[in-house]
Amino acid sequence: MWDAHSGECRHALAEHPGGVFALTWSPDGEQLISGSSDGMLRWWDLLPGECVRVQPAHQGMVQAVKVSPDGTRLASCGNDGAIVLWDLERGERRQTLRRDRPYERLNITGIRGLSEAQEASLRALGAFEETNVGV
Repeated sequence: MWDAHSGECRHALAEHPGGVFALTWSPDGEQLISGSSDGMLRWWDLLPGECVRVQPAHQGMVQAVKVSPDGTRLASCGNDGAIVLWDLERGERRQTLRRDRPYERLNITGIRGLSEAQEASLRALGAFEETNVGV
């Protein structure tokens, strides 16, 4: 971390296995929250320079993090197209917001003539198959 008094870096975010792409401060200025290329969020206690919490956040890189104006929530967004809302103090995921994918809520149960790859592509784009059909 940067020490403004001495003008040098006292600690590094060494526990990130990949690059750090997003940073934000907690409202009290005592914690730094970072997001990285591994899709993880990390909470850093600045006084000892230690990572105090790690949470999986996104599939792919975390692009941005921002603390809410009231200082209670954290929002993160990533390459997966999701925005995740967090309880800032507890580090718990509260809600995931995602734009509908092209085949969101399309039921492909019982459709014939699709290859496994085509079915997998449709599921990745939002389609689903009912698992308890005929039970």
